[in-house]
Amino acid sequence: MNLVIIKYNAGNIQSVLYALERIGLEAKVTDDVEQISSADKVIFPGVGEASSAMRYLKNRKLDEVIKHLEQPVLGICLGMQLMCRFSEEHNVSCLHIFDEDVKLFRKKEQDQANDIKIPQMGWNNIYGLKTELFHAVPEGSYTYFVHSYYAASGAHTIATTDYIIPYSSALHKDNFYGVQFHPEKSADTGERILKNFIERCH
Repeated sequence: MNLVIIKYNAGNIQSVLYALERIGLEAKVTDDVEQISSADKVIFPGVGEASSAMRYLKNRKLDEVIKHLEQPVLGICLGMQLMCRFSEEHNVSCLHIFDEDVKLFRKKEQDQANDIKIPQMGWNNIYGLKTELFHAVPEGSYTYFVHSYYAASGAHTIATTDYIIPYSSALHKDNFYGVQFHPEKSADTGERILKNFIERCH
């Protein structure tokens, strides 16, 4: 298995590598166009800020490379958000792979007095699970989130989470998959999802 993690100014690459090691997999971290294009599977992780990340990708022509990949691609957290159409985080146009837009969590009036915080940080459950990415993952499983922005629900939603509003905790279109949560920090459930991406997603 030739597994590649896209290298760009994102913060969680090392933890993704460790998670893959725990399930017996090695991955190459690279921003080399040829190595990314020839990989069997590609992981596009990310912790950071959307506009600077998009600028980095464009400067290295990685935006066009990612959009035209034909092998399975898994975006994680910011990686998934960058695969959407647009992000309110500094109002940046993204990769237009998924038709959903990325928006900032905004507290509703009834939330002001309670303990809801932005960013969402911690464990929350996922439901409405679809596709082979969630094979053998029980409905309502808990995964680990850290984010202030979310992808709206839409035609490509394959998992939903409630935090202030229901939103897309996973997306799928063609060979592209994305998860808002961090599978590398989501214990057994996260390991199952990573295994499913490697073994079952085509």
